[in-house]
Amino acid sequence: MWYTETDNSEFVEISMIVPVNETNLLQAATIHSISWKESHRAFCTPDFIETHTPDRQREYLRNKMNNGTKLYMLVEEKPIGVVSVTKGLIEDLYILPDMQNMGYGTKLLLYAVGQCTDTPTLWILENNINAERLYRRIGFKETGRKNAITNKLDEIEFALT
Repeated sequence: MWYTETDNSEFVEISMIVPVNETNLLQAATIHSISWKESHRAFCTPDFIETHTPDRQREYLRNKMNNGTKLYMLVEEKPIGVVSVTKGLIEDLYILPDMQNMGYGTKLLLYAVGQCTDTPTLWILENNINAERLYRRIGFKETGRKNAITNKLDEIEFALT
């Protein structure tokens, strides 16, 4: 953990962002699993949701890392969130449900932007209003590109311009 000294010489714990590797991959995968399930519950079948176990997400993240993606985890007293970066593409930004709306997503997103080697871009589901609000606040704008996920749901690309 990182600590900082306050004005009255007390030390307080602050969060840190660490690279994910084999030693902490299961922790990152568990965050990914829990958060993914919660964020997709409204429009995916229960059976499909339950296939996204920590073990499955560990293999998903391991494959991404083996193909050059950098994965990072936000840790305070415990792991709180994850994000991945591949050149300029930011993906897998997940914060544990009970830790959302506390600034952690912003912290991880800004860190991810700093890790990008190309123009930062990301894709969000069109129904993810909270994510869209966060990305717009940081300065991301729609590019006009879309991918159909289902007959009723599109994914929209945003870029930091």
